[in-house]
Amino acid sequence: MGLKMTGIRYCGYVFTTAIYCFMLQLIVAQITDPSEVSALVAIKNSLIDNTRYLKNWDKGDPCTSNWTGVNCFNKVGASGYLHVKELRMMAMGLSGSLAPELGQLSHLHFLNFMWNDLTGSIPEEIGNIKSLKLLLLTGNRLSGSLSDKLGYLPNLRIFQIDQNQISGRIPKSFSNLNSVQHIHFNNNSLSGQIPSELSNVSTMLHMLIDNNNLSGYLPPEFSTLPRLRIIQLDNNNFSLSEIPASYGNMSSLVKLVLECSGHLIMTSRVDRIRYKVESYCHLLKWRCNATDKYCRSLRNCKLRGSIPDLSRVQSLRYLDLSWNQLSGSIPQNKLSNNMTAIILSHNRLDGSIPKSFSSLPLLQKLSVEDNLLNGSFSTDIWQKKFTSTSSLLIDLRNNSLSDILGTLEPPLNVTLRLHGNPVCRNENVRNVIKFCGSEAGAEHKTNNSQSVTGTCPIHACPKDNYYEYVPASPVPCTCASPLIVGWRLKSPSFSYFDPYVHQFEQYMTSDLHLNLYQMSIESNSWEAGPRLRMQLKLFPTVGVSTFNKSEVIRISDILQYWEISVVDLFGPYELLNFTLVGPYSYLNPDVQVKRKSKGPLIAIIVAGVFAAFVSAIITVLIKKRHAKYRSILSRKRLSSRLSIKLDGIRSFTFREMSLATKNFDSSNQVGEGGYGTVFKGILTDKTVVAIKRAKEGSVQGQKEFLTEISLLSRLHHRNLVSLLGYCDEEGEQMLVYEFMCNGTLRNWIPVNSKGTLAFGARLQIALGAAKGILYLHTEAHPPIFHRDIKASNILLDSKMTAKVADFGLSRLAPVQDDEGVLPNHVSTIVKGTPGYLDPEYFLTRKLTDKSDVYSLGVVFLEILTGMRPISHGKNIVREVNLARDSEKMFSVMDSTMGPYPSECVEKFVALALKCCEDKPEDRPSMLDVVRELETIQSILNMMPDIDADSVDSKAKFNEPKSTSSFSDSTSRDPFISSSNVSGCYSISDVSLTMPR
Repeated sequence: MGLKMTGIRYCGYVFTTAIYCFMLQLIVAQITDPSEVSALVAIKNSLIDNTRYLKNWDKGDPCTSNWTGVNCFNKVGASGYLHVKELRMMAMGLSGSLAPELGQLSHLHFLNFMWNDLTGSIPEEIGNIKSLKLLLLTGNRLSGSLSDKLGYLPNLRIFQIDQNQISGRIPKSFSNLNSVQHIHFNNNSLSGQIPSELSNVSTMLHMLIDNNNLSGYLPPEFSTLPRLRIIQLDNNNFSLSEIPASYGNMSSLVKLVLECSGHLIMTSRVDRIRYKVESYCHLLKWRCNATDKYCRSLRNCKLRGSIPDLSRVQSLRYLDLSWNQLSGSIPQNKLSNNMTAIILSHNRLDGSIPKSFSSLPLLQKLSVEDNLLNGSFSTDIWQKKFTSTSSLLIDLRNNSLSDILGTLEPPLNVTLRLHGNPVCRNENVRNVIKFCGSEAGAEHKTNNSQSVTGTCPIHACPKDNYYEYVPASPVPCTCASPLIVGWRLKSPSFSYFDPYVHQFEQYMTSDLHLNLYQMSIESNSWEAGPRLRMQLKLFPTVGVSTFNKSEVIRISDILQYWEISVVDLFGPYELLNFTLVGPYSYLNPDVQVKRKSKGPLIAIIVAGVFAAFVSAIITVLIKKRHAKYRSILSRKRLSSRLSIKLDGIRSFTFREMSLATKNFDSSNQVGEGGYGTVFKGILTDKTVVAIKRAKEGSVQGQKEFLTEISLLSRLHHRNLVSLLGYCDEEGEQMLVYEFMCNGTLRNWIPVNSKGTLAFGARLQIALGAAKGILYLHTEAHPPIFHRDIKASNILLDSKMTAKVADFGLSRLAPVQDDEGVLPNHVSTIVKGTPGYLDPEYFLTRKLTDKSDVYSLGVVFLEILTGMRPISHGKNIVREVNLARDSEKMFSVMDSTMGPYPSECVEKFVALALKCCEDKPEDRPSMLDVVRELETIQSILNMMPDIDADSVDSKAKFNEPKSTSSFSDSTSRDPFISSSNVSGCYSISDVSLTMPR
């Protein structure tokens, strides 16, 4: 009986262990943080997705299955999981509400639900996301009040909740938003006093809280905000308040808007009736009924007192204090020369119009209608400072002006309105009558759309395929397909756009890294605010009909990540839409997702349970029979993890590693990267090695550690770096490689390198790297996709032989499924180095052998030009393509290569660019790459003018700039060269003659 009970307990223990192992396997299989996965599910459940953009949110893992709108960090966190970095849900037609579970996305940087139809309140749980940088909820129907908890977001930079129905007070806790630069709360129903505590937010640039129901007084403390550029508080209910005199000390202020007109909105009549209703409501002190067919009610605005002296605010451009009850005279001190708009209409101002207004060279609008101004008006205001693109509106209606000083003959672009002044009855003023009608002086309208000049073939650009002529192309009648961008300036500092069109085009194309001719302003129109809405078209470069994928991604990221710089003239902006149609429509997020059968999933689970059960039995038996060897098993635990035979791979002890590096002395440190630190070491048999020591507690490093051992232990090729062994004990993980005396290829080809490589040597290095990758793709079993090919992962030994290194991110190629079908890609989260990433892989998460071909093509371009893959926003592929298309290819070649045969360089460049084709199917295979390089090498060897003893025939290597530590931020785990290491040649003594 006792034996039976013991057996039952034993089986129970085994079963419990099996269940534990099974649950552990399920946890390990989950890649995204489980709490964030459950949060995303809850978020979807609270939304109504009529457009079915989120139909793939129940397929696989969020971070690895490309859930629409979900972007994750490329590296796992300390918890061992991936975390969600962004939710980009802009303009997806979503309704429903925001789930409180948003607060569980504790690593989120970017939350964008703009331009949907969401209702309900803003969850206070968002205040738990301390990492949040951009909170964008513009253009929904969100209601309710703002929670105090939203004021404790230390990294928040942009806070946009405008164009909703938010009510209640602005919490005082928002003074804790010590990183915020943009507060856009306009067009809501916020009420109460503006907290003076907001003056503690020293980073504030723009405060747009117009069109709400705010009351009380204007906080004078705002004058202490050192960086504040725009205050827009128009259309609120500030009663019996004055404009603080301290606002005259705001040296950085560019725009001050305290208008209170209520924005009269036409519903059925023309501008003439609108003007009459507006005027009568104000002059008779009536408030239009909210149900009136002509306008909505004027707000109870009663800003009183005088206009403060703003002459010390020399950055001021735009001033609007209209529709208040300001009194006294207009300050006579001269305002900033940058002034474009002075709007003081519908107040109780008296006295004369300041003469200083005549010396403002950029003025576009002067509106002082419906005041008590008297005296005369000088025509100097438009003299000697007007250009053909300028416009000037001078609205002096309904005052007591009695005379005009100067000749009353304004240019065509000047609109003058004098109706309702005594001067209209002054017969001594010539031509005055034509400016005195109620509709006199039609305001100049802007029209900045561009059109193609000259004659072009009518049907050369078929509209149904979304191709059209590039308006400003340097080559006439160039046909291309544009990207369409909806853009809005939320608070520009001007009234007319014409004078600033060219400046705007320069500003946008510069930040987008495009040529000036590549952007066209298709249309623009003013909206209430005033805000300037426009539609932009972005065209590819001359000779190219469409942008490639990488360019579309780059432009999209700049626009959607709000990386366009904010300048005072154009103010804050917002992206309204980024339209991908025609040849770009395949890039839209609504890609069809086929539902997979549950059969394979059930089979996997059953197999997992069985494997876990067997594993548990084996584990129990081992524990009972081999307890005395636990310490040995602990030291050798790596072998059980890998489940492979480590042929020729030595297991080192921690003591051996410590002795080889003199206890990891800093003098032996030769590099540092994402994985950890690299040391030079000398083993007891005098073998010089490179030791990569993982960072303590690095989960990502552990995964790369296991991957690299499992791959390199069975790979043997002269163009692959050799793994000699590993160390995995005492909490340490180290990889031991052959030492590469001459460091990385990146050390030899930067622009500022002291070392030089002749063209022949560069070609041989490229061929060696290509052969190493060809081995991975075709001879390794199963084949391997490297996934991180770059110049810093190509190492050079004492004979300058190129060897591919760093397999921490590599993946095995796909194998045949149960039906004998061989997939052509591996679906995986995007990893790698910016500038080397295959755009197709970036977009689809489908890794193929052509992804490595693309990366190697970028390396080839580095070898030829010496440029970085990405530098100052310029992409090496695009720059070389542009140089070749403009027949200036040799101008971008590395000048340190010395003399080189142009025929060989042209073929090398053509091969590199072919490798970097946007579509994978257009790229060559690695076998074709190797064959082409060998052909180029054969041509080079047969050159009759290359002598074996000449400089051109040899690739002479001069010693590169000495470095004791690795400083290339784009590289990882380098092996820095050393000329005095045992077993290595001195760099200065090494030369290579090209084989014949």
